[in-house]
Amino acid sequence: MEDVNITNTSHELFQAVNMMSSLLELHLVSCNLRTLPPSFPFENITSLSVFDLSQNPFNSPSPSWLFNMSNLTDLNLYYSSLRGPFPVLRKGNLCNLQYMDVSYNYLTGDITQMLDTLSSCRNQGLVVLQLSLNHLTGKLPHSIGQFSSLATLYLSSNSLSGPIPESIGNLSNLHHLNLKGNMMNGEIPESIGQLAHLHILNLLHNNWGGIMTNIHFHNLTHQFKFSISSKPNSFAIKVTQDWIPPFKKLDVVEIRDSQVGPTFPNWLRNQTFLDTIILQNAGISGEIPPWVYVSSQFWQLDLSHNNISGHLSKIMNFSNVVNLSFNQLKGSIPLWSRVKGLDLSNNLLSGIVPNNIGEKMSHLEFLDLSNNHLNGIIPLSINRIQTLSYLDLSNNHLIGTIPVFWMGMQLLRILDLSNNSFSGGIPTSICSLPYLSVLELSNNNLSTNFSSTFQNCTSLHTLSLGNNRVFGSIPKEITKNLPFLKELLLRGNALTGTIPQELCSLSSLHLLDLANNNLSGSIPSCLGNFYSFKLPQTSFIESTEPLSFDVTISYTTHIELVLKGKIIEYMNRMLVHSTIDLSHNAFYGEIPEKLTELIHLGALNLSWNKLTGNIPNNIGSLKDLESLDLSHNRLSGPIPPSMASMTFLSFLNLSYNNLSGQIPVANQFGTFNDPSVYEGNPQLCGDPLPTNCSSPLPGNEEKGRKHADGEKIERLWLYASIVIGYNTGFWLVCGSLVLKRSWRHAYFNFVFDMRDKLIVFILVNLARAKSKFDVETN
Repeated sequence: MEDVNITNTSHELFQAVNMMSSLLELHLVSCNLRTLPPSFPFENITSLSVFDLSQNPFNSPSPSWLFNMSNLTDLNLYYSSLRGPFPVLRKGNLCNLQYMDVSYNYLTGDITQMLDTLSSCRNQGLVVLQLSLNHLTGKLPHSIGQFSSLATLYLSSNSLSGPIPESIGNLSNLHHLNLKGNMMNGEIPESIGQLAHLHILNLLHNNWGGIMTNIHFHNLTHQFKFSISSKPNSFAIKVTQDWIPPFKKLDVVEIRDSQVGPTFPNWLRNQTFLDTIILQNAGISGEIPPWVYVSSQFWQLDLSHNNISGHLSKIMNFSNVVNLSFNQLKGSIPLWSRVKGLDLSNNLLSGIVPNNIGEKMSHLEFLDLSNNHLNGIIPLSINRIQTLSYLDLSNNHLIGTIPVFWMGMQLLRILDLSNNSFSGGIPTSICSLPYLSVLELSNNNLSTNFSSTFQNCTSLHTLSLGNNRVFGSIPKEITKNLPFLKELLLRGNALTGTIPQELCSLSSLHLLDLANNNLSGSIPSCLGNFYSFKLPQTSFIESTEPLSFDVTISYTTHIELVLKGKIIEYMNRMLVHSTIDLSHNAFYGEIPEKLTELIHLGALNLSWNKLTGNIPNNIGSLKDLESLDLSHNRLSGPIPPSMASMTFLSFLNLSYNNLSGQIPVANQFGTFNDPSVYEGNPQLCGDPLPTNCSSPLPGNEEKGRKHADGEKIERLWLYASIVIGYNTGFWLVCGSLVLKRSWRHAYFNFVFDMRDKLIVFILVNLARAKSKFDVETN
């Protein structure tokens, strides 16, 4: 059964199947099954040989009984949302297995034990083993060489480590070997050259070291696809200049981040079936050989990120995709009529965009000429490229007004004209493009009224107009005109007015840059309602793929994949983290407390405004904040202690406010050792400022002086009162004795009498003590 929506539980289903004692094959593909019985459900079935449960949303652990059915020859669990550890295999089971596909799941565990157990079967007949796109770990064991019948081994997109064992050369029947996207390392064994029947060798995205030489390809007479890359770029392919490969049917060669140069590999010239050449970041210099241009068999040529120099040929016989970006190419833009995708960005090309580009290259689907030295205007003929979906002319020296060149480009999705010298207005007809997702016009001399130009741009996700002469206000109709906006970048313009409450209703917005304008009013508290700022930052990158796309590309698979990859790469480059930048305006009032609810905000810049009040106490709840700039405002009060919990904070500027109290010392605050972070706050104290919190603060010096003067006066009055009191008492007593004789005689008689009594008291007590001491001694 296939594509049958089974509403019964798997327990009921397998209970019914268990009554078919002679069942040989059970196919339950895409039946919407959601659970698997934890124990063995087939007590009466002993002859089952084919079991296919692929493409069911189980979303559950993989039960061990699936891998312990001794008579199985085919087991298919492809794309079944199985989770948890791969069951431990028991020796003797699955020894009749010929085909096993457990790819596209979420299984974990060590692959070594699994392969060791499977290889221990006497009559080893396993032909296909597919475990790609799981979370498996471990190393390929030496026992891999025991699979003498193995034709397909797919282990891509796991977390395997270690080298390829030398015993791989024993797999004499191996046709397909795919180890792409792991963490494998070490040198490629020379024994791989013994795989005479190998058709596909995919070793991309690992950590290989060492070199491959002629010997590694010694017996690969049937190979037609070869792919390899090494993440640390510590791998090289070194063959002799006159080497002629044993294979004649090479179809695809893909070598990335590995040394192939310094010259273009001449051994590719004799491959008559070659249609894809990808030599990216391969250390190639010099010019592109003439035979590459005149070959009519190529579909894709990618020589990007090398040091290729010289001028481009005016002739290009092959079609589809050409990527020569990030090189040192000079001269003018070539007109290659058969090319559908052309990337010449980041070179030294000059001159104008050819006036007849629309007639000569009418099949283009994407065109990237950015980061060159092009000048002149955009030719109107470009509107004849009706299939164009991606156009990037940024970072050149283009001038003039932006012509209405897009009326024939109904499939255009990304338009980037930033960092040029365009002037004049922005045609309102740009919003008529039904699929336009990204519009980049920043860093030009464009002048337009923002509130009236971008009406009904309902497909836009990114609008970047920074550093132009855009004026007007942010319209209240922005949610109607730009409902799916993710990024609004308007810094460095002449916008006026306030931030309308309606802006807060853009549910997808996660990058807001309104810095360096003439906006005023208070910062609306509703900014704390931005839904996208409350999502993890990875959500934005993941959400860009649906941009790729509502329109089905009707050409080749090559162009579809490259175009999709290019657009996703463009989006990922822009989506770094969630940002709110309202700096260099005239906002007043307090920082809204609700801003602290944007828990996944990455950067907040409110500097150079007229904000007052305290920094919100709950600002520490912005756990993902990496950059915070509140400088040049009128904020007061202490630095909230909760800020110490912002452990991702790497940039902080609180200078030139009226903050007071001690600077926190915990966590990230220990890394902000530059006093300029806090300067201009005279009542702050503590490291890294020179003012110690135990000494008088600069703002309290006058108060300290007044307090000290008060203490000094009080001390003088105390001393004066003591002197006056002493003199008064002395003369009241002694003066009376001097003046009256009878008082003087009575006073001295009293003194002498008291003296005699004191002497007698002392002598009597001494005698008593001595007699008591003598008695105790005897």
